[in-house]
Amino acid sequence: MKKCLIVDDSDVIRKVARRILESMQFEVTEAENGQEALERCHQKMPDAILLDWNMPVMNGIEFLGSLRQKPNGKRPLVFYCTTENDPAEIARALSAGADEYILKPYNRESLRSKFSEVGVV
Repeated sequence: MKKCLIVDDSDVIRKVARRILESMQFEVTEAENGQEALERCHQKMPDAILLDWNMPVMNGIEFLGSLRQKPNGKRPLVFYCTTENDPAEIARALSAGADEYILKPYNRESLRSKFSEVGVV
């Protein structure tokens, strides 16, 4: 079973994403900030990560920089999740190490489509 880590400071976003991903047969873990996400990755590296950008403690860019330095840290596909469709912001995320981006609010079809494009499902 594929594993996905949801990293978002919003409990509601995490719950919605969890339901969608579990319906897609993913084993799901959650973290509410980048520091907690790094701890989860240390315990068990996921196949994919849904990553919010603006979070307390450690934001998405800081998390991504630390993740990509870890052993196997280049392996997970990281989906930058944003409410903004600013091309400069998306380019910044991709150059920081994100593999793809997904606009919030996402739904079952948008997640399935993005995950299929990169071969996660």
